[in-house]
Amino acid sequence: MSFRVIDTETCGFNGGVVEIASVDVVEGVITQPMSDLVCPDREISPQAMAVHQITEEMVEGKPRIAVAVRRYQGHPYYVAHNAAFDRAMLPEMNGQWICTVKLAREVFPGQPSYSLQNLRHSLNLDTHPPAHLHPHRALYDCYVTASLLIRIQEESGLSTEEMLAIAERPTLLRTLKFGKYRGQKISEIASQDPGYLRWMLREVSSLSADMKYSLNYFLDK
Repeated sequence: MSFRVIDTETCGFNGGVVEIASVDVVEGVITQPMSDLVCPDREISPQAMAVHQITEEMVEGKPRIAVAVRRYQGHPYYVAHNAAFDRAMLPEMNGQWICTVKLAREVFPGQPSYSLQNLRHSLNLDTHPPAHLHPHRALYDCYVTASLLIRIQEESGLSTEEMLAIAERPTLLRTLKFGKYRGQKISEIASQDPGYLRWMLREVSSLSADMKYSLNYFLDK
């Protein structure tokens, strides 16, 4: 079985791809690394630049994403950490998507954080990204995500069909990550101030599908 692990770096939360990369996982072996810098359709925000350290000068004259993405297409299974984000950045990818965030929540419950770097350290992943790169460069993160996928497969025995099913269903989140109750358990907020959660569902249009599902779950309990 083969999977293509993919990652993008962007101009900010609102998109604009500046880098794309992938590695293939073939029968548990990481192979065929690819990466491309991309000339985005907007300016790179200072906040994003501080994270991935990709500058305007580095992407000047590089191909647009519509061109760069072509050599990454054609695989039946794509894997990403928070696949919903990368899938939105790459609508040209017509394969099925697997999300390692959702898989990690299922297979490794109780982690303090499901960020890629936290999982790398907490699970002591055996990963060897290119020495000249760093976290939040696309190819570096592909190696870590691929190592996480391999560990998940080894420990869970999940089939491809089961991983796809987990990726498609909403994830039950237990902690609110923003707002006046940031860091608190959603179950406790639902008990003490349910009106606030109902207000969020009604007024906050940017809530993810997972957050909407979680707020409704705990409000209905």
